[in-house]
Amino acid sequence: MTETLKTLILGSGPAGYTAAIYAARANLAPVLLTGRQPGGQLTITSDVENYPGFPKGILGPEMMEMFREQAARFGTVIHDEAGTSVDLGRRPFTVTGESGKVFRTETLIVSTGASAIYLGLPNETKLQGRGVSACATCDGFFFKNKVVYVVGGGDSACEEANFLTKYASKVRMVVRRDVLRASKIMQQRVLENPKVEMLWEQNVTDVFDVDKGKVTGLELTHSRTGRKERVDADGLFLAIGHQPNTELFRGVLDLDEVGYIKTVPGRTATNVPGVFAAGDCQDSYYRQAVTAAGSGCMAAIEAERWLESQHHR
Repeated sequence: MTETLKTLILGSGPAGYTAAIYAARANLAPVLLTGRQPGGQLTITSDVENYPGFPKGILGPEMMEMFREQAARFGTVIHDEAGTSVDLGRRPFTVTGESGKVFRTETLIVSTGASAIYLGLPNETKLQGRGVSACATCDGFFFKNKVVYVVGGGDSACEEANFLTKYASKVRMVVRRDVLRASKIMQQRVLENPKVEMLWEQNVTDVFDVDKGKVTGLELTHSRTGRKERVDADGLFLAIGHQPNTELFRGVLDLDEVGYIKTVPGRTATNVPGVFAAGDCQDSYYRQAVTAAGSGCMAAIEAERWLESQHHR
């Protein structure tokens, strides 16, 4: 008979590792499955300079290795694999991993994160963290007095573009249509911002680094005519959305229309008692490492208290 765990954590970004640290210190003996991208989105981020406690900044992968080490120090058992199926219809819950191992658990913390939607260009992937970014809040600081391009036409793209004008000398928005689909107020802000230039009916179809290991230019292709143009650029910011990594829970947990896990407002509890969600898989608004870590702490505390309530019952 497979041992029944007190808590199982799916995902290994700031939310998952923080949940593990708190759960381990609460004597819940957590087991954590890292997922297919151990460390989450921070592993494709270079310098992290906005996380408290690191005044000189820290590399994203290094930070996640420190999170992992701290979780393991308190006794978290870590498996480098992803969950492939779940049964939350009865307790204990069961999760099957890629290795075929079945985990039985009293509580489950879901911290599977979200993935930025990229254009699918080969160089785009190669240059992630070297001029290609999907988070202006995270990386805008590194583009002081630089020329950057933002791809997208929705509220997120407008918000990213406006934010980047605090640092960049010029921000050019690449919009595939001849109109923005953002809300009127967000449209007004970018259209009236003198540092933002609109490039209508354009698509980014290539990213260049000219042997420098960082973005030096882009290829733009006109949506209607197909005319191509090569432009100089210091950075490329993608703002065409995020996809929460929650496919495993479709039809099992309540999701919103985009796929983010719904939780009790101000909490991490889901519609299934004993299942909690933390980090970017349930947060479509902030999407920051520090807020993900905070929600991981919340999830662990809620799991501990839920187990106590079951024991007393």
